[in-house]
Amino acid sequence: MTDPADILLATHARGTPVTVIAGDEWEKKRRALTAETRGWADANGFKAQAGRFLAVAGAKGELNQVLAGADPSDPFALGRLCRSLPPGAYVFDGALGNPELLALGWCLEAYAFSRYGKPSAAVSRLVCPKSVDRDSVLRAARASWLVRDLVNTPSSDMGPDELEQAARSVARAYKAKLTVTAGKALEKGFPMIHAVGKASPRAPRLIDFTWGPARARKVTLVGKGVCFDTGGLDIKPASGMLLMKKDMGGAATVLGLAQMIMAAKLDVRLRVLIPAVENAIAGNAFRPGDVLKSRKGISVEIGNTDAEGRLVLGDALALADEERPDLLVDMATLTGAARVALGPDLPPFYTDDDDLAHAIATAGREVNDPVWRLPFWQPYNRLFESVVADMNNAGDSGFAGSITAALFLKRFVEKARAYVHFDIFAWTPAARPGRPKGGEAQAMRTLFEVIRRRAT
Repeated sequence: MTDPADILLATHARGTPVTVIAGDEWEKKRRALTAETRGWADANGFKAQAGRFLAVAGAKGELNQVLAGADPSDPFALGRLCRSLPPGAYVFDGALGNPELLALGWCLEAYAFSRYGKPSAAVSRLVCPKSVDRDSVLRAARASWLVRDLVNTPSSDMGPDELEQAARSVARAYKAKLTVTAGKALEKGFPMIHAVGKASPRAPRLIDFTWGPARARKVTLVGKGVCFDTGGLDIKPASGMLLMKKDMGGAATVLGLAQMIMAAKLDVRLRVLIPAVENAIAGNAFRPGDVLKSRKGISVEIGNTDAEGRLVLGDALALADEERPDLLVDMATLTGAARVALGPDLPPFYTDDDDLAHAIATAGREVNDPVWRLPFWQPYNRLFESVVADMNNAGDSGFAGSITAALFLKRFVEKARAYVHFDIFAWTPAARPGRPKGGEAQAMRTLFEVIRRRAT
């Protein structure tokens, strides 16, 4: 499948019925089944258990019906049927819970990364439930597939050039205006982005595109685009580099979110900023102990070259902040500390705006894209103090790594009316319903819902 629309069929299409039954309703629903179906269910020990399904044959041996147990713990759970049922089209009825999330879960489960010719298993199609806005589901699914494709692509084929082309493709599709700053202009205007990327033969750059009317509410998205991170001269161990192709997951996610916003034609003035670099090792690599000047004028002592994401984001955030956006969001695969604190499935976010924090947390629960708020704990600013510069990019403490990284970024934001930082993982380490192993668009659908509600 090349597009979720090939999987989520229009509402008027026909398909084999799938009856969803909650476990506590099984005995009541069982009595309404035909004698043949009851006997088949009993013979197979089917009692509408969560995650179980039963194919029921008709008089001529054809697939006539499917019984499926509801799983209230995960609204994406029924999506796994797309890989379990015989090929064909299916239509749901019964205890659907949230039909929109069911349809989305089906599309997300059907995703497969096949760029390099690895054949993907056949998946079944779903007739969109009548109460569901198919276009809305397809927007979310297409954006998720885009993010996953970008993150799953190895760095040999996803460097700063290729990330720029991906941004150009998204911008072109919606007639957004895109510019790129590179070379001497980058060195002068964005010295930390240049410093991080200058050791790579693949030149660093700042990708910048805008869309929407100037009069509308200004929403600016900044995504960390470190296409591969060796750690620089503070080199990572081999095990630490295995997933570094995903270090541009923040950039991929803001591209997916931007695509959703533009496809939905939200009434916002959208700006997307992506510092695209490779943190490589060469004779001209930036060094521990160097002092970098930032776009904002803040001097930064380098305590660790592996804390490079916050450097490139700092310059990009400074630019974003200059035009005083109504909402400024950055997304970054920034710290391992966030994974230690909350694990791979639950990305933390940081904001001083309590109303925004409540809106984000609420939307995350509603769209099955969970997040968790952590604090900008000001006393921890002491942890990255420097005796030779305004601050150190890493500090000398192993504590509170995600919080101190967030505080570092906050130094570059003063004028935005609301600011939120997301420390995402952008990866699913073990497959779950609707989330195959690999790249993942964490917090993207949550943010879209918040922006959509605020734009109306």
